Amino acid sequence: MREDVRLQAVVALAQAMAAAHTPRECWRAAALGACDALGGTFAALSTWQRDLGRLKVLVNAGRRTPDEEEFPDSETYPVHQFSEITEFLHDRWAGGGEPNAWVETADDGDPAPGAYGRGGSVGGPGGGPVRPGGLPGRAEPRSWGRVAALRRRGRGSCVVAPIVLHGRAWGELYVARPVGAPAFDRDDADFATVLASVVAAGIAQTERLEEVRKLAFTDPLTGLANRRAVDTRLDEAVDRFLTDGAVVSLVVCDLNGLKHVNDTHGHAVGDRLLERFGSLLSCCGARLPGALAARLGGDEFCLLAVGPEADEVVAAADELCVRAGELEFGEGVACGVASTGDPIGPVRSARRLFRLADAAQYRAKAARSPKPVVAGRDGSVVRLADAPPAGHRDRRRFRDARPGG
Repeated sequence: MREDVRLQAVVALAQAMAAAHTPRECWRAAALGACDALGGTFAALSTWQRDLGRLKVLVNAGRRTPDEEEFPDSETYPVHQFSEITEFLHDRWAGGGEPNAWVETADDGDPAPGAYGRGGSVGGPGGGPVRPGGLPGRAEPRSWGRVAALRRRGRGSCVVAPIVLHGRAWGELYVARPVGAPAFDRDDADFATVLASVVAAGIAQTERLEEVRKLAFTDPLTGLANRRAVDTRLDEAVDRFLTDGAVVSLVVCDLNGLKHVNDTHGHAVGDRLLERFGSLLSCCGARLPGALAARLGGDEFCLLAVGPEADEVVAAADELCVRAGELEFGEGVACGVASTGDPIGPVRSARRLFRLADAAQYRAKAARSPKPVVAGRDGSVVRLADAPPAGHRDRRRFRDARPGG
């Protein structure tokens, strides 16, 4: 009967992780699913950041204490406090074994002088450094920091299971029970090892999906967002403008002289120019919190900002024009700005704002302007944006439209 219940718990965990749409949803589903499966009241998922030498807590789920955030931004612990990850697990794998989970209880005694432990160490994810258990022929590290943290947080026992991804230690799954509840036993630890394997498979799937999403929304040459990402974000931004009046600004740029560079110096140099300009766009966009820098295709780029005032966006665009003019190759940039913070008339769709920014950019290019042209501040831009018949969707066809008086 117990085996049937646990099998159902494993299936429920796998299904919950498969239904997650974002990494955070995946982490939360993993922690809550494991917590329910093991009859715990609290669970945490942590990852080993090898390059930084630390464990980072990704999620705290279940019955949290006041000092435990659900998705902490900076809850990390030095990895030297977790010797089972850097030493113990690798020893097991080298011997042909598999990583096992282990149990800590709050009623472990105080450390004796000279005991194999780390007295005075700080608490780690879920409470402190962990203790590998049940490995014949080896002394077991005692984890007094973990024990102290269990007591401090009113938890009676915990089970810790290493998560192995692509053959390497990825992090740990931690589940705890409160004081007064039955302590975890060896059977629970074995089940936790199974759950950790299911969690690892779910994380691997989520990472693959995130990579696909990244490829779908990223320009491969510059690393900036692509047109698909801009369309999605601009639709959301205009919806927000219509809902709460948030200022939405769009900067559309056309890098001058790219064809001449390609014809004269070769496409490799042209690609470097695109990459360099992309870096400038990203740098100038950093002045605007949350701005999205993107390459629309070819020599066309844009910057989308939600929140900053129009003057702040124009200042960033002005800096971009100056810095683009200082590039070794190329002939500067034609830059157009459209912002709902300026008098540009009603904006009821993303397409409308894009047409305004594109018309401003067209004006800048035609006039060889060294500064950005701003819709609503240059009287002809709005008329130019309104000139093409409704139904023209192709930006290049729009570019061929005659400027209005």
